[in-house]
Amino acid sequence: MYLEAAEALGKEIAGRGMRLVYGGASVGLMGAVAKAALTEGGKVTGVIPQALSDQEVAFKDLDDLIVVDSMHMRKAKMAELADGFIALPGGYGTFDEFFEILTWAQLGLHAKPCGLLNINRYYDHLLAFLDHSVNEMFVHQPHRDMIHASQTPDDLIRQMELFDKPPVKKTAWIHSMHNRP
Repeated sequence: MYLEAAEALGKEIAGRGMRLVYGGASVGLMGAVAKAALTEGGKVTGVIPQALSDQEVAFKDLDDLIVVDSMHMRKAKMAELADGFIALPGGYGTFDEFFEILTWAQLGLHAKPCGLLNINRYYDHLLAFLDHSVNEMFVHQPHRDMIHASQTPDDLIRQMELFDKPPVKKTAWIHSMHNRP
């Protein structure tokens, strides 16, 4: 089910004439997204650290493969090239990348949509936790609203295309924290 949804995302991206920018590996769910996008005639750019490329996990058949020195440089380059960000189900690396890019949006470093492809309701508990964080006043509601989530690629991309960054400043969030009941 995860693999099929990843492939559906790749096909949806290609079908919409979008370019996929991702971590450049030939393995995992993101490798499946890239392969599906390429199979459908889509354009794919990979960004991979030299250390991972040396381990022969780089996807060599991409339209463009950018090799960088570090994971930090990888994330920065992908953020520069992408118009939006989608996380599929994953582990710590996925969480790290998603929350870093979401934090950059919260801080105003970019105004690009962030989405979770909630395959098999994988992210339901995380989304509930984030709602709890809002209720406990650790996350400001407009910042929580910056996360789009759907179980289907077409709906998620549609949500992200309609994204309008909320006009919230970090200082307003800090101020609300100091005024907690």
